[in-house]
Amino acid sequence: MSIEARFRLGYTGFTLDVDLTLPARGISAIFGHSGSGKTTLLRCIAGLERAEGSLSVNDQTWQRAGLFMPVYRRPLGYVFQEASLFPHLSARRNLEYGMKRVAAPDRRVAMDQAVELLGIGQLLDRLPEHLSGGERQRVAIARALLTSPRLLLMDEPLAALDLARKNEILPYLERLHDELEIPVLYVSHSPDEVARLADHIVVMAAGRAVAQGPLVETLARIDLPTLSLRLGEDSGVVLDGHIAERDDNWHLARVAFTGGTAGNSVWARDSGHALGSRVRVRILARDVSVTLSQPHDSSMLNTLPAEVVEIADEAHPALALVKLKVGDSMLIARLTRRSAAGLGLAPGMQLFAQIKAVALIG
Repeated sequence: MSIEARFRLGYTGFTLDVDLTLPARGISAIFGHSGSGKTTLLRCIAGLERAEGSLSVNDQTWQRAGLFMPVYRRPLGYVFQEASLFPHLSARRNLEYGMKRVAAPDRRVAMDQAVELLGIGQLLDRLPEHLSGGERQRVAIARALLTSPRLLLMDEPLAALDLARKNEILPYLERLHDELEIPVLYVSHSPDEVARLADHIVVMAAGRAVAQGPLVETLARIDLPTLSLRLGEDSGVVLDGHIAERDDNWHLARVAFTGGTAGNSVWARDSGHALGSRVRVRILARDVSVTLSQPHDSSMLNTLPAEVVEIADEAHPALALVKLKVGDSMLIARLTRRSAAGLGLAPGMQLFAQIKAVALIG
């Protein structure tokens, strides 16, 4: 089962031209900077923009030549940057409005379930003006869920929130991912949100998808200069793993990579996760260096045997990206081209990767 989206839509000075196959489960992030076409793509999927092309969701055709299913007939939920709640209705009545859009026999998400998932039980009797920005957005997400959508569209739902409110709502988005089977298309220009939430990624630039695929594999690609340029200083990899060990004395946790070989793990600051719990780590290219021999007097906790897989030019002519295989996982190091030449780096070369910082992101 999948989401097949093929659209072409032209404006003055801008053309959207995409051909996507997305998984019909988990969170697919549509990532790119302002003007790249993220929101236009989402609006085409919702039917708010009438583009040429086709769209099918789990073998149900929503659009093709001679067929255009109107917005109100598409079984989807849409969460905008602003919560857009009815100001004269309490949170409860806003939720009831969403639920009443679906006939009782077709309801797949119950009121109690949505309220519990978003943690809004204590907010139900308040008017929107008495809710914080994060609380309003959680109510808006719950309302979208109560339409029992087959697809949930989220257009930068955290963009209007400050950092504290973003950190408040992110765990609830993770719960939706873990506990519901509704596929989510999540528009964002934030690498941190994408790294934390996404299973699949579409990177947009100038109205086109310049890269798409599973998050872990796609972020490890260095053959696409546009991808590294769009991610800029935040380029790097995301790895799935679990907490294998905790060092209470030094407040550290060892994360073993999923599917990795023995010893394929890194130490990170302990964030309180229980032993065995699933986590993600983000390792930025700027935080990875290489050495030809194993150091014995380095301050870096994480030194792992690695193999050079590929070397590519970075956006700046002074820099290079080096893709490294560490066990069954991939890392990217950003080095000066002078350093890479001085070390004689080449594909197949065995060396050691030193990791300065590891971010535990969920």
